[in-house]
This record gives sequence, structure tokens and C-alpha cells, in this order.
Amino acid sequence: MPHKMESVTNVMEYEILAKERLPKMIYDYYASGAEDQWTLQENRNAFSRILFRPRILVDVSNIDTTTSVLGFKISMPIMVAPTAMQKMAHPEGEYATARATSAAGTIMTLSSWGTSSVEEVASTGPGIRFFQLYVYKDRNVVMQLVKRAERAGFKAIALTVDTPRLGRREADIKNRFVLPPNLSLKNFEGLDLGKIDKTDDSGLASYVAGQVDRSLSWKDVKWLQTITHLQILLKGVLTAEDARLAVESGAAGIIVSNHGARQLDYAPATVMALEEVVKAVQGRLPVFLDGGIRRGTDVFKALALGASGVFIGRPVVFSLAVDGEAGVRKVLQMLHDEFELTMALSGCRSIKEISRSHITTPWDPPRITPRL
Repeated sequence: MPHKMESVTNVMEYEILAKERLPKMIYDYYASGAEDQWTLQENRNAFSRILFRPRILVDVSNIDTTTSVLGFKISMPIMVAPTAMQKMAHPEGEYATARATSAAGTIMTLSSWGTSSVEEVASTGPGIRFFQLYVYKDRNVVMQLVKRAERAGFKAIALTVDTPRLGRREADIKNRFVLPPNLSLKNFEGLDLGKIDKTDDSGLASYVAGQVDRSLSWKDVKWLQTITHLQILLKGVLTAEDARLAVESGAAGIIVSNHGARQLDYAPATVMALEEVVKAVQGRLPVFLDGGIRRGTDVFKALALGASGVFIGRPVVFSLAVDGEAGVRKVLQMLHDEFELTMALSGCRSIKEISRSHITTPWDPPRITPRL
């Protein structure tokens, strides 16, 4: 039975409620990070070290949170990140997430490892959707998948570039994680790649080792551009060096991401790596961020550091687990409302008014107080 939504007042509360109602194996799969989970904590903690410099006595009677991403107008700079196997959280899975995201007027990214296919998600109705891609060893599989995403009306590819091998997620190893038998990776079902078998390790880690291409390199980004007309976002960039190579590669954008702290532990928090990447691209392509967004204040901080938008992952699966489509809708609504309030209290009426001078960070040079 759905939890009374009225009693949920912030995004974090959904995680507590989800833990109460999900089987341990499933909750652990969604919640855990790699190894010591240092980066998992740091993704959140880093935001708390960034403070506001709010501007007062600005007429904030009208606040506009709308923005454009890759030429698509959306209601707010908050989008849905790709998260795998959503039917483990709720029977409606990706269908519910698609409907909620569309109702909120923003973008959903469907995971390659969805428990619903690109065609099924498209069938939920209109909406701007991106498709997250893992590159399999068998390139025919990749070509088929990309073509299907195009035909289903997806507008961009988010190519995950931080997963030549799966990170060490010790809860999954302990639990011997496996996709529940009634579910499958729907995009791969017809290709006999839809099942994740039980192993002595994490079933997903074994699946990745067998199927995902460890040789993926910059030449493959070029190859991908020859097989699709869709814009390509590179998801998993954390350094200036790779940001510059991303520009040269012809990518349409970058998602600064450490894969929800699930890949390389002791990688920096994404909000700590963001400014380095933004400075490196010199405005030549948009930079987005995922990882650790739980409040509207977090969204504002990312935009003040130069992000064009953010993606949320775990808040979606946890709210989905608790209250299905309505839960996801509520998370998006809460983040929208908090973000709008942060804008008002900072003296910003539109996205373009959010600037670096609206925040202060531990690495800022000392401010010289202007003399009047």
C-alpha cells in the first residue's frame, strides 16, 4: 500500500521509506557505492561546503525555472538520470518514471539495462527522452539498440564512459545480486542477453565482464557518430583533460558523473570536479552534473558553478519504490519548488541570472571588499 505522500517533505525521506519496504538485495543494489563508499558520502558532503551569497531587494515576484537542453525546452534544469532495472522497485518500473517525468515537463534518460524497452517507454506517450548506452562487445547489438532508440523517438544518446568494468560493490557480492526471475533486461531480451545469472560474485559484475566492451575508446565515440544522427552526451567525465578531448570528439555535451559513486571509489565528488570541466570546455558544449543532488539548493549550486542542468538517480528509484508514479512526480515537484525558492532567496529570477558570484567555495580566492 502506498505511503501517505503528504507526510513526505523532502527527497531524503523516500530513501528511509524505500529501505523499509524493499527486499535487502534490491535496496542494497540501488543504495550502495563502490568499496569503502567514500565517494558516495562525499557526493553529498561536498555540497555542504558550498555556501550562498544571496542578493537582496530584488523583485522576485516572477521566477522562471525553464531552460533548454540540447535545444529542447524543459520546465526546470532537473532531469532524470538513467537507473537500471526499475521494475525491481515497483511493478510499473520505467513506465511510471516515464509518465511522471513527462508530466513534470522534463527529460528522462532510459538505462540500457531497463526492465522496460525503448518501445515500451515510448508507448507511455509524448515526452523528451534520452537513451543511455553501454557498448557491448558485439557491435551489431549496439547498432540495433541505437536504431531502435531513434525509431522510438529518443532525442539523444548518453554514452556511459566510466564502465569498462563494473566497480566493486561489496553489498552486491555479499548478496549475490541477481535480477529477479520474473524480470529481464527488456532491450536485450530478443538478443538472448536479457538475463542476469546467479554467480558466486555479483551477477551484474559477471554479466558486464562477459558482455560490455573493455576496449571502448575515443575512436568508438567517432564510430557512434557514423551510425546515428542523435546527439551524443558523454556520461562519466571528471577531468579537464577528458573534457577537452570530449570537445574534440564532437560530443554534444558532457555529464560530469562518477556513476553515483559506484565505479571508482575516491574519485572526487562530482560537484568538486564540475568547475574544472566547465572551464576546460570554454562554453563550447553544455556540461551537466549527476551525483548527490537531494535538494533544490544543490541544483542551484551546480548551476552557479557552470552546469547547464542536473540529473537525479537514486531519488527516482526510492520514490518509485514507495509510491510508484506519484512518488517520482512528488520528488520532481519537491526539487522544483525548493530550487525555485532558492532562486528567489538568492535574488535570481531566471536561470541565466544564476552566476558564480551567488556562491562561495572553499577554493575561492579571498574576496577584496569593494570600497564604496
